[in-house]
Amino acid sequence: MREVAIVGIGQTPVGEHWDRSLRDLSVQAILDALDDAHIARADALYIGNMLSGELASQEHLGALVADHLGLAGMEAIKIEAACGSGGAAVRSGALAVASGQQDVVIAAGVEKMTEMSSNCTTRYLASAADGDYEAAQGFSFVAINALIMQRYMYEHGLHKEDFAPFAVNAHANAVGNPHAMFRRPITEAQFRAAKPICAPITLLDSSPMADGAAAVILCPLDRAREFSERPIRIAASALATDTVALHDRRDVLFLQAGYESARRAYRQAGVGPDDIDLFELHDAFTIMAALSLEATGFAERGQGVRLAQEGEITRRGRIPICTMGGLKGRGHPVGATGVYQIVEAVQQLRGQAGDNQIEARRAMTQNIGGSGATIVTHILETMD
Repeated sequence: MREVAIVGIGQTPVGEHWDRSLRDLSVQAILDALDDAHIARADALYIGNMLSGELASQEHLGALVADHLGLAGMEAIKIEAACGSGGAAVRSGALAVASGQQDVVIAAGVEKMTEMSSNCTTRYLASAADGDYEAAQGFSFVAINALIMQRYMYEHGLHKEDFAPFAVNAHANAVGNPHAMFRRPITEAQFRAAKPICAPITLLDSSPMADGAAAVILCPLDRAREFSERPIRIAASALATDTVALHDRRDVLFLQAGYESARRAYRQAGVGPDDIDLFELHDAFTIMAALSLEATGFAERGQGVRLAQEGEITRRGRIPICTMGGLKGRGHPVGATGVYQIVEAVQQLRGQAGDNQIEARRAMTQNIGGSGATIVTHILETMD
């Protein structure tokens, strides 16, 4: 297997793009990534998306986007893994290059979520839960995460306001990200006063529905300098699954797929949690941020919230998370989120994160599908 590098990145601003279609957003992000890599063509396109059929009445995204790039004829397919679709698309592209089947690959993600009512979008998002035993019983993902959060608070003696540092940190970092949806800080007082959605989850625990697209260009590591002065090595790419239904899990307070994918990624890269300089985790809800920190070994069981309370997740902390705003501050266009995470990690490793820049040689990303049924973990490294 060949080693793989990222040589180009592109992204659209995250927001409500009522005047832009799926193809428009996709093409913009991909053309920016191709331009960043100083190339005009690629061999294949893998595009992550969850809800194009339901929300935009448009499937067959691979061929559609390839055509509108002017690259009809290339291998091009849509990758779907719920909210983990973007991470799965990057993994698919990396495997295509590593195997030798393709040399230059586009891995992208796109989603448009804001043109239908929030109730309608919420209903379609629930299709990533168990259709018979969760969605059909009226469970949304807010409700599922509320159950997890309530149990976590009970088991570990925590209160609702203890989760505030996750949201405060995300918004503080989004201020410095020109592509973020919510570029304004929040206070702990605002977090405590936020509108309830499904107790104990409030508006400020939750990432927003959004539109957006992001893309990366992948190639063999030994050719990376042909395309980029600062290529970034994919040191590890791993995906693991768990039960779709929450009630089928051995332990509802542990992301087993997060643990397994991180364990495989650490082994591939030959590193451990102490070697990671920043972590772009999947903070769709504040409880998921805590569970992700615990599953990946940055905190002991029940200590993810305390890590945040101690300031260790900020850009000056031991393990900076969501350095460009995360899902909470940047926004969560679900099928694109995993690619945004990769793009933002590359920005940090290249030294292109602007006001949000931290010192980093190695970054981890973790993209979660559903309530933890599919989790994709990547480790990226500089080549200096």
